Parts: sequence; structure tokens; C-alpha cells
Amino acid sequence: MVFSIEVRRVFSDSTVLLIFFIAPIIYPLLFCGFYHNESVEDLPVAVVDEQPCEVSKRFIRKIDATPELSVHYRCNNLEEAKTLFKDHQVRSIFYFPKDFSSKLAALHTARVVVFGDMSSFYYYKAALTGGNSVLIDEMHTIELERYEASGLTDEEATIQMQPVVFESNTLFNPTGGYGSFLLPALMILVLHQTIFLGICILSGDANENRYTLKVIPPHLRRRSVHRVTFGRSLCYVLIYVPLTILDLWFIPRWFHLPQLGNLYTILEFALPFVLAVVFFAMTIGTLFVRQKISPMLCFVFFSLILFFISGMVWPQQSMPRIIYLFSYLFPSTPGVQGYVKIASMGGNLEIVRSEYMTLWVQAGVYFLTATISTYIKNYQRKLHGAKIHLARQHSDTLMKKLRIDYDDHPTEHTP
Repeated sequence: MVFSIEVRRVFSDSTVLLIFFIAPIIYPLLFCGFYHNESVEDLPVAVVDEQPCEVSKRFIRKIDATPELSVHYRCNNLEEAKTLFKDHQVRSIFYFPKDFSSKLAALHTARVVVFGDMSSFYYYKAALTGGNSVLIDEMHTIELERYEASGLTDEEATIQMQPVVFESNTLFNPTGGYGSFLLPALMILVLHQTIFLGICILSGDANENRYTLKVIPPHLRRRSVHRVTFGRSLCYVLIYVPLTILDLWFIPRWFHLPQLGNLYTILEFALPFVLAVVFFAMTIGTLFVRQKISPMLCFVFFSLILFFISGMVWPQQSMPRIIYLFSYLFPSTPGVQGYVKIASMGGNLEIVRSEYMTLWVQAGVYFLTATISTYIKNYQRKLHGAKIHLARQHSDTLMKKLRIDYDDHPTEHTP
């Protein structure tokens, strides 16, 4: 009966329907759409070569040959390039000073100055990645030429230049894109915040309109309050099972995000996460939310905080101890950590055992707090109802007494 009452409450509130069924679909699609192209290609750059030489010309040709960069302008001086940069016609400037060739000839260290556009991390990343790859390749070429000029053969110069072969393989995020890095964490936060917001809106509506007792069937108002918590949570869990599969499995695979975990592991990990969020939201909503609009402010305020304390932006080991402990009040923290290990790194439940057990502990603790808060709210409503009943009885008694006094002392009217 509690389950059916809660289902009717969900489907009778248009705001909750929007949050439960539309937001968990629209937000992941928007985020994945925005970050679908994880790298910038042919970023327009300007080159300033104040004293051209063979090395600088070769350097510029390599810049233009990289997939990240494209030389659109060759400027005579730095001021001309800065004008193009301010007008957003180029997003980066490569500057070769006058002493570039002379320092190389004197076997000194020469400088290449790179100006990057920080208005977007994608622009900066493309300029940095393309520039570094060309710089490393050109350093090897110059060093090889110097060894050969000293009388070494090509093979001896190569061995002298690179005695240990270095090979770089990017694991878990081959493109090095921000989408593959951020979106797994955002998926968990979308589920966390929509569950929290929807349940708190329902609780605020019940508290604001004073019909909390109507949510609890009469035969459960004195005992078995935990059955109320179970019934309400079952409604939310059944709603979010398909949404969890959609957000954590289908949408990442559709947009070709790193998805190394299997569906069964993700669902098994998501179960305690959803339960913990549901019970956490029921506790907060019952005890602290007084109006239907209040959770909206909470949603805006806490969304960024939850993202920053999840450990994706800043390592948890580098956080102050108080913030680290505070972060584990929210199921989103172990949820983000565990899901990233499963989806992006191919971990199993043994790998995420710590996060998995933390979510079950949170689910158990918040189930108790949700049940206690429901009992407290039920008790407060009964006291309030008893006070109203006594006030009405007192009012009725007073009215009867006034009528008796009126009948015993009738007012005489002059004809």
C-alpha cells in the first residue's frame, strides 16, 4: 500500500516527473554531445620567425604537419601576431627570437616561445600537445646532427642519443580528452542529484501542505514504520533501474566513451549506490525540507561541491582531513570513485571492494536515519493533531457554556 501511494505521488507531480524521467536522460545526452569531439584539430596558429634559418623553417613545417596545429599566418613581428591573437583569428603564437639560429650554431640552448589561448582548455591542450611533440622531435634531430658532426656514425649517434628506448602508451583514456575523464563522474552525479532533488521535493510538498500522515497507512502509524521506508524506497529503486542502465551503460557506449566494465558489475555496484542516495534523500527531506521549492536551492548549491570533493578534480589524498571525511557523508563520493574504476579501468567488484562496502554501510545507516526521521515526523504530526483536537473540544465546551449562560439570563427586549 505504501508503494502504491508513493507511485501515485510521483506520477501526480509534474515537477517530479520532469526530474525523475527527463533530467537523467537529457543531461547525459547534452554532456556527451558537448564533449563528443575530445580533441581540436588544425588549430589556427601564427608564426613569427625574426631571423629564418634551416632549423626554424624545418620546425615550422613540422608544426604545420601536426594534426593539432595549422600555420595560418607567418608574421614579420610579434606585434602583428598579437593583433591576430586579440582578434581571435589565431589561437596560438610560435615565436622564434633573433638569436635562435646563432645560439644553436654556438651549441647553446635556444628558446621557442609559445603563446596559448586559455579561454578554452581545448585550445591550450592542442597548442601544448602539438608544440611539445614537434619540440621533442626537433630536439632529437638537432642532437643527432651534432653527434654526427662530431664523427659518430648514424647508429652510434642514435645509441648515444637514446640509450634506453622510451615508449608511451596512454591507458584508460587513449585520446587524452576531457570527456572521457569527466563524463563518468558526471553520470553518477546526475543520478545522485536527480534522486535527491525529486525525493526532497515530494517531502517538502508533504511537509508544506501538512499531509504527511496521509502518506503513511493507518495500520502502520503506530508500529512497523520501517515498512514505510521500504515501500517508499522500492518505488524509487524500480524507477531508477532502467535509468541507471541507460546512463551508466548505453549512453557511454553510444558516444564511444571508455566502457571496459560489464553490465552485471555496473548494476551490482549501482544497487547500493541508489539505495544509499534514496535513504539519504528521505532523511534530509523528512527532517529539514519544509517547502517544495527549498530543494532547488540545495541542488544548485551542492552540485559543484559534490563534484569537487568526489576526488576527480583534486586527489583525495591532497584534501584536508576534514573535507575528506565530509565527502563521505554523500554517496556520490564512493559512487564516483567506484564507477570510474569499473567503467574506465575495467575493474571488478574485488577492485572496488572499499567503495562497494562503503555504499552498503551508507545505505544501512541512512535507512536507519530515514526510518527514525519518519517516526519522528509521524509523532510530531500526531501531537499536532492531538492539540488541534483538544483545542476543538475546549472550544465546543466553551460554546456550550456560553449557550447555557445565555439561556439562564435571557435579554429583555422593550416592545
